[in-house]
Amino acid sequence: MSQSKPKVILTRKLPETIETRMRELFDTTLNDSDKALSRDELEMAVKTADVLVPTVTDKVDAELIAKAGSQLRLIASFGTGVDHIDLAAAKARGITVTNTPGVLTEDTADVTMALILAVPRRIAEGDALARSGQWQGWSPTGMLGHRINGKRLGIVGMGRIGEAVARRARGFGLSVHYHNRKPVHPETEAELEATYWESLEQMLARVDIVSVNCPHTSATNHLLSRERLSLMQRSAYLVNTSRGEVVDEVALADLLAQRHIAGAGLDVYSSEPEIPAGLRDLPNVVLLPHIGSATIEGRLQMGDKVIINVQTFWDGHTPPDRVIEAML
Repeated sequence: MSQSKPKVILTRKLPETIETRMRELFDTTLNDSDKALSRDELEMAVKTADVLVPTVTDKVDAELIAKAGSQLRLIASFGTGVDHIDLAAAKARGITVTNTPGVLTEDTADVTMALILAVPRRIAEGDALARSGQWQGWSPTGMLGHRINGKRLGIVGMGRIGEAVARRARGFGLSVHYHNRKPVHPETEAELEATYWESLEQMLARVDIVSVNCPHTSATNHLLSRERLSLMQRSAYLVNTSRGEVVDEVALADLLAQRHIAGAGLDVYSSEPEIPAGLRDLPNVVLLPHIGSATIEGRLQMGDKVIINVQTFWDGHTPPDRVIEAML
């Protein structure tokens, strides 16, 4: 790799300390507007950059990668998920892809737990009532929700975030159930007192709260289909802080409207920033604007990882967070 500074293009505005450090180390083009780049702007970026630093809002598909110049050698994504990047197309062009895993685990688990609490206890509805000026005061039957202590939590995807959610859930008296491609390590399962379900369908029919924590891949697209969502108990709640595409949003909205599912807490959506009206209009849904990873500490750690990945790659070494071929 050349010892001259690589030309790095950021597609979004990053924390100022990260941008400043990147300007010191690399020939870095910033995006002060923080508006997502248009398709034309993305095409220009891949034609001129040595390193592209995209985010989840950028669709780096095969068509875009095909238009990249030969100088583009690294896509250093600012984020954990890589479902917005066509990994096979990047590999075919000899472009390395990195991400920023591990640093957002606790932040996302915090928001997941917040939604697990907020939906059954009707926190958002209560806030709206308190602000409306219509609250008539305490009542024995006012704003009744459901306790979570003693309930069963079903985690879909027991990776880092799933395990962090499970640890929090145990502190609130929830029993942990999970569905994963394979069981977690026996010591972890024993620590969490977790019950493994090889059949997702069987688990969905038996738990009180479902937390979606698996990545979005071709295998998990609409994993929670209408058929599977229909298996949930009428008193059950769904929380999704993973990716919107994992859940059939149209089916979810229908089942929530019919009260076939008691409620939902969502932080992610299939076509962000658009949120289906069928979900926005329901009182039994708590909606967040994709803030699962939105902490100052997390963003700074993400930026540090991007810098290390770029510098390591440009120095001629394998970056620590290279997305492995097994993810293809």
